[in-house]
Amino acid sequence: MLYLVATPIGNLGDITLRALETLKAVDVIAAEDTRHSGNLLRHFEIHKPLLSYHAHNEARRTQELVARMEAGEKVGVISDAGMPGISDPGNRLLRACIERGLPYTVLPGPSSLLTALVGSGFPADAFYFGGFLPTKSGQRERELLAANARTETSLFLESPYRLVKSLEVCARHFPLRPLCVARELTKQFEEFRIGPAPELLAHYSAKAVKGEIVLVIRAQD
Repeated sequence: MLYLVATPIGNLGDITLRALETLKAVDVIAAEDTRHSGNLLRHFEIHKPLLSYHAHNEARRTQELVARMEAGEKVGVISDAGMPGISDPGNRLLRACIERGLPYTVLPGPSSLLTALVGSGFPADAFYFGGFLPTKSGQRERELLAANARTETSLFLESPYRLVKSLEVCARHFPLRPLCVARELTKQFEEFRIGPAPELLAHYSAKAVKGEIVLVIRAQD
């Protein structure tokens, strides 16, 4: 049996009772970063074997974990934060379970994507999630221009080191469109900064940007 378990994106109090019960009951926990997840598990006094499960070993680990589930073990999968499978490892293992008819379940919980969408105040009845914005400038510009043309709110994960570059593109091509920079969600310095791109660009150009970021672009009216 496979359990995809959402974990806190910042505030440890956001973990669910069901997540705690499940992680205590599984035979092994596959974690994106065993050191990071080890701290989380120790905080909640959960003592289970940990296996690393990340982009560089996902194919090999998937075969190993499938074999363990076929032998009757219960496997939990967690990422560093949020929902496994959403820009984090987990989807490959889930597909393997579906292909082999192995049982699985998904435990809902914290999500930076949905937290940013709701906190922006932008229309949320339909939205597009583009994952991490590309690192190459040309590809990033194409993604942002596509977001400008959509009739749905668009969301992207962004590095603090590239946020200013993305805001420069937005300010150049659609300076009046409302944006939201959702930063350090659920943490001590949580921020929802909303405004047109030139205003946000001036703010973040004047100070070093830190933390994990979701960039939200309001839909075309």
